[in-house]
Amino acid sequence: MDHLSSMDASFLHLETPETPMHVGSLMLLDLPEGYRGDYYEDVKGMLGKRLHLASVLTRKLAQMPFELAEPVWIDDDDIDLDYHVRSLTLRRPGTMEQLHHLVARLHSSLLDRSRPLWEMYVIEGLENGQVAFYTKAHHSGVDGKAGTELAKVLYDTTAQMREVPPARRKRGNGSHYQLGVAELLQAAVSNSARQYRKLAELLPAAARALTAAGSVLASQQTGKGQRRLSLGMAPKSMFNDAITNQRSYSTLSLPFDELKALGKRVGGTVNTIVMAMCSEALARFLKERNLLPKEALIAGVPVSLRAEGDDSMNNQVSMVRVDLATDIADAAERFKAIHASSEAAKAVVRELKPVLGVDMPITGSPWLMTSLASLFGRSNLARRLPPTANVLISNVPGPGATLYVAGARMAHFYPVSIPYHGNALNITVQSYAGSLDLGLTACRRILSQEESYELIGHLRAALRQIERLPSVEGAAKPVVVKEAEVEARPAPAKAAATPRRAKAPAASKTRTATATSAATPASRKPRAPRKAAAPAKGKRAAAAAAAAAAAAA
Repeated sequence: MDHLSSMDASFLHLETPETPMHVGSLMLLDLPEGYRGDYYEDVKGMLGKRLHLASVLTRKLAQMPFELAEPVWIDDDDIDLDYHVRSLTLRRPGTMEQLHHLVARLHSSLLDRSRPLWEMYVIEGLENGQVAFYTKAHHSGVDGKAGTELAKVLYDTTAQMREVPPARRKRGNGSHYQLGVAELLQAAVSNSARQYRKLAELLPAAARALTAAGSVLASQQTGKGQRRLSLGMAPKSMFNDAITNQRSYSTLSLPFDELKALGKRVGGTVNTIVMAMCSEALARFLKERNLLPKEALIAGVPVSLRAEGDDSMNNQVSMVRVDLATDIADAAERFKAIHASSEAAKAVVRELKPVLGVDMPITGSPWLMTSLASLFGRSNLARRLPPTANVLISNVPGPGATLYVAGARMAHFYPVSIPYHGNALNITVQSYAGSLDLGLTACRRILSQEESYELIGHLRAALRQIERLPSVEGAAKPVVVKEAEVEARPAPAKAAATPRRAKAPAASKTRTATATSAATPASRKPRAPRKAAAPAKGKRAAAAAAAAAAAAA
C-alpha cells in the first residue's frame, strides 16, 4: 500500500458534489493520412498493453476505519477498460463550440472512488476531420512521478506506437486480497510516526528558511508613493462566490516563441504576458458590467515546490498571490506592476520551499476537512468572507516536442482545470510543441458559455494592447503575435453596462476570422494531417520517448 500525503489527501477531502477535484486535458489529434481504422479501439488496445506502466491507472483508494487518518492507495487487479475508456460522437456539424459544451459537461461529474480515479474519452465527429481526446484524473494522484508514468503510457514521439514489455504476473492472493481493519490502523500509526519524525528533523532547516524569507520580505519594502509589493486581501468580485458543479469551458492557442520574444521586448516573461492579458481582459469584462472593483484584482497562482530530480509520487505545490494592477489605467505601468509583483512572490517562495507543503498528519482530517468544505460551499461564506484571490491563473510547462497518441499527431493540448468556491474562474495555460494553449474553466452559473467566449475575445484584445507597448532599452524590433490556426466562432455583441443579472445580448450568427475560439467555418477546407514521421530506431527511440514523457508531466 502507498500512503497519501496530507496534501494529496486534501484534494479528496475538499471535494464536494459542486467541486470535483480532477484535472483534465483536451487534445486535438490529426489522424494519419488515409486512416480507415477504429481509433477508439486503437486507443483502448494501446492502453490495455500499457496499463502496467503507470500505477496511477491501476490503483484505487482504501479508506481508513472511521476516517481517522488519510486513505491509502492499493492495487486494483480488475480494471474495466470499457468503463474507463469511452467513445462519444458530436452531432453535426461538429463545431468546437459543441466540443466545448461537451467537455464542460464531462468535467462536471465526479469520478467513481470505488475504481481507479481516471476516465478517458475519444470524441469523434469534428467537422474539420480531427479527433478530440479528453482525459481526466483526480488531482490527488497525478503529480510528480505519477504524471511521468502516465505520459509514458499515453504518448509516443512518432506515429509508430512503441512496443512495451508485457506485464509480469503478480504473486500472492491477487484480487482477493483485502486490507483488514487492524492492518490499516497499524499502517496509519506507523506513517504518522514517520511524518512527525521528519517534521522534527526539518526544524533547523525551517528556521533558516523563515529567516531568509523574512529578509526577502524586508528588502521588498517600498518607499512612500510607490506601489506596495506586499498584498492585502482581494476586493470582492463576481467570481468570489459559491459555485455549482456545472461548468463552462473555452480555449485559445497562441505561438509560444512569439510570446517569448514579445515578453523580452517589453521587459517581462511569458508568464508576465499571460498575467497582463488576464488583467486587461478581466478589467474590460467587469467594467462593461459596472462590476470592476476600485481596488486591484489579485490572482492566485499555483507554484511547484518540487526539487529538481524529485520523482516522488505526490503533489508538491503551493499558492502565491500576484497583483493584477487593474486599478492602473496606463498599460505600460500596469505591465511593470504585474511583473514586479510576480517576481516578488516567486522570490519569497524560493526561500520557503523547505517548509511549504510539508506533510502534516492530523488525526481525523478526512471527516474534519470534508465537513468544513461542505460548510464553506453551502453557507454563503464564500460570498461573505474577504477573498484571498479573485481568479486562479496557472502556467504549466508542457512538452516541447510533437507527441502522438495511438498513432495520431497531437495538434493542441488544452488544459481543463478546477474552479472552487470563492474562485469561480480558473485560467490555465500550457505550452506544447511551440504553442501556448489556454483553457478557461468556470462555474457556468457565474460565467456562462457565451461569457467565457467573450472573455476569450478580451484576451485577444489585451494581447494586441501589449504588442503596442514601448520596447525596453536595447530590445529588438516590435513583435506581432499571430494566433495559431484554430476554429473561429461568432464574436459576442458587446455587453451593455448593466448590473450582473441583466440579460446578456444575443451573440451574432455570422462567423468571422478574428472571433473567439470555436469551430472552423464550413467554407474552410480541413487541413490535411501531416505525414507520419519515420520511427526512430533502438535506444534512440526509447530515449526520445522518455524525454518527451518527462516533459509532458
